[in-house]
Amino acid sequence: MQLGPGLLRNSDSKAAMIAQEVGYDSEASFSRAFKCNMGQPPAAWRRKQRVSA
Repeated sequence: MQLGPGLLRNSDSKAAMIAQEVGYDSEASFSRAFKCNMGQPPAAWRRKQRVSA
């Protein structure tokens, strides 16, 4: 999960591809873990990061 936020912030890869890159079997399990750790689903977090930058 430590790599997920960086990949979301710095690439245009879909969440499903990032999930596979960081070792999750499905986008759904990555999204659940991401939301638990970051407080937002991956897509919402990515949008917020891009607006803030």
